[in-house]
This record gives sequence, structure tokens and C-alpha cells, in this order.
Amino acid sequence: MNQPRLAWAITGSGHYIEECVAFLMTLAQVDIYVSQAGEEVLKMYGIHLDDIRAKHSVYRDKAASAPPVGLFYKGYYHTFVMAPVTSNTIAKCVLGIADTLVTNLYSQAGKCRIPSIVYPCDIAPEMETTAPGGKVMVYPRKIDLEGTAKIREFEYTEVVESVDELITAVNLRLNALS
Repeated sequence: MNQPRLAWAITGSGHYIEECVAFLMTLAQVDIYVSQAGEEVLKMYGIHLDDIRAKHSVYRDKAASAPPVGLFYKGYYHTFVMAPVTSNTIAKCVLGIADTLVTNLYSQAGKCRIPSIVYPCDIAPEMETTAPGGKVMVYPRKIDLEGTAKIREFEYTEVVESVDELITAVNLRLNALS
């Protein structure tokens, strides 16, 4: 390993997923982690894993023990990004549940003091989001918004509220490392 890389997780949220994937495809030195729901959602939006694999390594959630988390302990990653991320994954992270590849990655990043940048799908009581057929209005539940508020308080975690904020946060982090 020459220099640490960026780890990026995609969960089952379609919240501006096309824009998130378009941005991550502009980056170098990135490994992509995709949950089972993330795979399904990518397909719904017409995004093919083979297109992502052409540029980045892709790891799928297929093992019970999430073996790739050990890479955080070896200094292989400098930053962990979850974008977009479902309210389900946020809830698990907030409760310390690390029973999937993505929640395990977030847990291990925190334990290794590796910064995480998180783009939750539920950020406001009323918001526009993307669905496979176009833009729709959604009204996140109180519990979903509470999860987003709680994860903001976690050490080594920066929560962003838009694709523009995501791009800025990732670029600031990469610039700080170079």
C-alpha cells in the first residue's frame, strides 16, 4: 500500500444516488462498499456495478463477519464516506449495531479514529428527494430525524445535507491530506 485510500459505502437509499455516484466516479483511490439493499437500489436507478468496477474496487455485503473492516486497523483508509445512507443504517449506527458490512465499517472507522462523512437521506421534516421516476416529496418521521441528529454528535463524524456539501466535505478532506 502506497498511501491510504477513501472507503465509500452505498446503502439502500436512492436520495440523490445518481449525483453521489457521479461524484465518486470523479475520484481516485476509492474502494466502494455496497450493501445488499444498495445493490438493489443501484439497479433501480440504472447504475451498473460493472461501470463502477471499471474504475474502483467494489466490495459487496456477502460475508457474515465483514472481513474488510480489518483494513481500517492496518491504516488502509484515511476517510469513510456513507452516501447516500438510509435511516435504517443511521439508526443502527446510532445504537452501535454493527451487523452489516456498512454498519461494521462505520463502527470500525470510529474505533480507529478515522473521520466519516455521512449523507443521510432524512435531513428535514419535509424535503424533496429522488425516486426512480423523478423527484418526489417525502416527510421523514420524527424517529428518522432524531437518528440524523444523534449521529451528528458522534466523534469523527461529519454529517452533510446535500450533494454540494458532500462534494465540499470530501474535497476538503482530500486537500487536507495532500
